[in-house]
Amino acid sequence: MLNADPLLQRPKLVNLATLARALDGLRPNANSPVEMWQLLTDQYVVDLDAVATLLPAGEPETHWLPARD
Repeated sequence: MLNADPLLQRPKLVNLATLARALDGLRPNANSPVEMWQLLTDQYVVDLDAVATLLPAGEPETHWLPARD
């Protein structure tokens, strides 16, 4: 993943309320959590802990072992 242009000034989102509004605005354009992170970090400077609080964590799929006979 390429880094955003460091010379381009981007708005800072460190408040949970403004971050939540930005996430709601970006949701229609993102098809996956990975795309959401990419859009968010390309357009804003964000507090990563705050983003992790608001975005759902990717849980691994449960694989059940076969039952013993």
